Amino acid sequence: MPTIQDVARLAGVSPTTAKRALREPDKLTADTLARVQQAIAQLHYEPDLRAGSLRGGQSSTIGLILGSILEPFFAQFARTAAHVLAGAGYTVIISENEYSAQRELEELRRLYGQRVAGVMLRPGYGPHSRDYLSRLAARGVAIVEYDYVHPHSPYPSVMLDNRGAMRQAVKYLHDLGHRDIAALGTYHPVIHPEERSRTFPEAMNDLGLTVPGEYQRVTLLTEDSAYALTHELLSLPRPPSALIALTGTQAVGAYRAIRERGLHIPHDLSLITFDNYPWTALVDPPITVMEQPAEVMATATARQLLALLDGGPPPPATHEVFPARLIVRGSCAAPAVPATLLERA
Repeated sequence: MPTIQDVARLAGVSPTTAKRALREPDKLTADTLARVQQAIAQLHYEPDLRAGSLRGGQSSTIGLILGSILEPFFAQFARTAAHVLAGAGYTVIISENEYSAQRELEELRRLYGQRVAGVMLRPGYGPHSRDYLSRLAARGVAIVEYDYVHPHSPYPSVMLDNRGAMRQAVKYLHDLGHRDIAALGTYHPVIHPEERSRTFPEAMNDLGLTVPGEYQRVTLLTEDSAYALTHELLSLPRPPSALIALTGTQAVGAYRAIRERGLHIPHDLSLITFDNYPWTALVDPPITVMEQPAEVMATATARQLLALLDGGPPPPATHEVFPARLIVRGSCAAPAVPATLLERA
């Protein structure tokens, strides 16, 4: 790989002059600048931006940790955030923690090895990374969390109004006449400590309903886990008449299981999911969704990080919460006679 010294030799100038052609071209004569630029083109030289920023004491690299690279919400979030940060001169390194704070700790160490200026973090579940996050913040790394926040987290954050969205989903199904409603995941303080599953039984109770013990399963936010759980729920003597998937990827697993059992949406079973993924509008019937404003949330997260990096006094921690939007399609209807499900199970 050619170096700036190689460029200087070919152009017949000093390394300092060659560097100045990259950083302060207006300070060189037209002839000198042309010779350096010709040497750069001939050698296909590319400057080491990371090394330069480190020598200058300021990194131009940001770490973005996703919950799951397979989840389209995070892909859309990453694309938007990267565009906003690129406009401010930053490069983004993307990794994932698979919703695990233990895996997250490894990723944070790798990012710090790259001397990132800041981290946009979808926190994983568990306590393993919290002390290291505190050390990063003490070292001057800017941190903004999004999509999920640990209790008592000291960092700025961007969130969906998960409690409000779940209450809206439950009320919508209740208004259709559903009483036997199951969410694809039960709250657990370590394995599944997020607000959608925590709010579900509260929303049911507020409407005079309870969640049967046989509907409650602690599970992961994956397609395969949702597929298996949907089969389990629909095999019960009294299966639910409506399902709430907590993510769009969970909805894929649930949809597969429903189809395999020969059930028809919404006649035999209603289905509503978080995340307005393209496939939800393409199947027949299209799926009713609670839409997250992914691009708006990503833009807000990136802007919060840029505010921390602007060189002025650190702004107070800002916690932005955005509402979900209920998009009613064709996957929810009044419940069928329970015997229909029993006969087909």
